[in-house]
Amino acid sequence: MEKYLGLYKEPTDATKQQERHYYLLSELQILVKDLPSWFQQRLSYTTLSDLAQALIDGTVYEIVQGLLDIQHLTEKNLYNQRQKLHTEHREFLSCQITCKGLEQRVKDEQRMMDEKIVAEMDQKVLDQQNTLEKAGVPGFYITTIPQEVTMQMNLLELILKLQQKESQSGILL
Repeated sequence: MEKYLGLYKEPTDATKQQERHYYLLSELQILVKDLPSWFQQRLSYTTLSDLAQALIDGTVYEIVQGLLDIQHLTEKNLYNQRQKLHTEHREFLSCQITCKGLEQRVKDEQRMMDEKIVAEMDQKVLDQQNTLEKAGVPGFYITTIPQEVTMQMNLLELILKLQQKESQSGILL
């Protein structure tokens, strides 16, 4: 009787990881169906499988969530800076100072602020790409090619949707 007990042992860590990999891969395949067809065509089974493998231990979820938090703080800070500038300009203009020089200054400062916002957000994208590439997340590398950035944004969306789905169902490690 004792020689048969070994047949019914608890699943090994490798078995649990394999089951989790299959689960994540299956969920990714379901989520991909909601994306545009051109994006679906670019996602091979291997890429999805590699992404599922990278998601197994939950580290990538934490990295993405941290990057998202940083991005939100950056966006809020930049928005507040722009609002402050806008308020200052409104105060200037409310004083009935209709000097052409001031109007040009307002336009120049707004343009410079907008350029600063774009530059900071572009840098944030590069930082995120670098972090995710170093974390070994498939499909992530430093690029400014719009189609590739869009592809990476869609991959991030997949990761976030899967994370949300898992946290709602209590599966997340």
